[in-house]
Amino acid sequence: MSSNFKVWIEISAKALQHNYRVIRSLLKPKTKLFAVVKSNAYGHGLVAFSKLADRLGVDGFCVDSVVEGVRLREEGIMKTILVLGPTFKNLLKEAARNDITITVSSLEALKELKASKYHPEFHLKIDTGMHRQGFYVSDLPTLIQKLKTYQLTNLLTGCYTHFASAKDINYPTFTDEQFDEFQKAIRILEKAGLKNLLRHAAATGGTLVNQKYHLDAVRIGIGLYGLWPSTELAIQLPKLRLQPVLSWKTLVSEVKELAPGDFVGYDLVERVNRKTKMAVLPIGYWHGYPRSLTSVGEVLICGKRAKILGRVSMDMIVVDVTGIPAKRGAVAVLLGKNGKELVDAYELARKAAGASYYELVTRINPLIERVVK
Repeated sequence: MSSNFKVWIEISAKALQHNYRVIRSLLKPKTKLFAVVKSNAYGHGLVAFSKLADRLGVDGFCVDSVVEGVRLREEGIMKTILVLGPTFKNLLKEAARNDITITVSSLEALKELKASKYHPEFHLKIDTGMHRQGFYVSDLPTLIQKLKTYQLTNLLTGCYTHFASAKDINYPTFTDEQFDEFQKAIRILEKAGLKNLLRHAAATGGTLVNQKYHLDAVRIGIGLYGLWPSTELAIQLPKLRLQPVLSWKTLVSEVKELAPGDFVGYDLVERVNRKTKMAVLPIGYWHGYPRSLTSVGEVLICGKRAKILGRVSMDMIVVDVTGIPAKRGAVAVLLGKNGKELVDAYELARKAAGASYYELVTRINPLIERVVK
């Protein structure tokens, strides 16, 4: 911890290395592993996390936008970068200049690419049942005709889809249907002469569920961060151990006593019924700590659990440290281990009124310093 921070994120290089090796061990030697670092690397810090992953040997990176891709180029990352989100015509120049591969998922986007004087390489997105971005298989004859008419086939380097529910080994039916649909799309493209495309379908869930989904590359996001795509998979694959990469910490800023009957925080939502020792922590919903953890969340101080008292405010929370030797400057762990205790993302998500743990870590404020440990 640096004395410059009152709130900070720690990124464990050791945990990331462990997760990378676990996932790499599941792949065939020629299958590429792309690290999905979109949305500030799921809250872990785009640059810090990507540099670690680059050194470990990932084959490329998936981002949400050209802006994220340019940032990685500026930081010296030279491997393949694929933009998964839409790229509008105003960013085609930056994509081409920085050798960033974009996704084309509609005829309108293809038309914009044709009209531009800047022509980055691109992958096609096929909608096989997720019903977000992508061409239907029935769109492919028209798409192929446009690709040839626009003379863009030389820029097409890959083709992919995304599974909607590859999170349970026991229920593969819909994923299999999507995979079959994608294979159909590949056959149509190849029959039209569009061969040697990088084919990819599996994110972390699909990668863990069945090796047949791996194809030429896999896109690994949540698994690299040490979290499971679903609790079902965590139970079904007990021999695979993932280690959370992120810990979230702050400092105790103030300690004082409450008398029986005192209210705590906004709106008088909590009242103590005994003499209580309280600590103030400079963390709140501005930082990404969910307001729904009001009166139910717990943090770790001196190896013990301290319950939140009252509202989670914009920049502060109050916790009950009765019986805990907390003092100003003590480290409080919001997410991670402290002594023998652990508050993990799954626990926070359960307590945060139905929040997803994906959402919880991704929404951590990007202005908070990420420190590699």
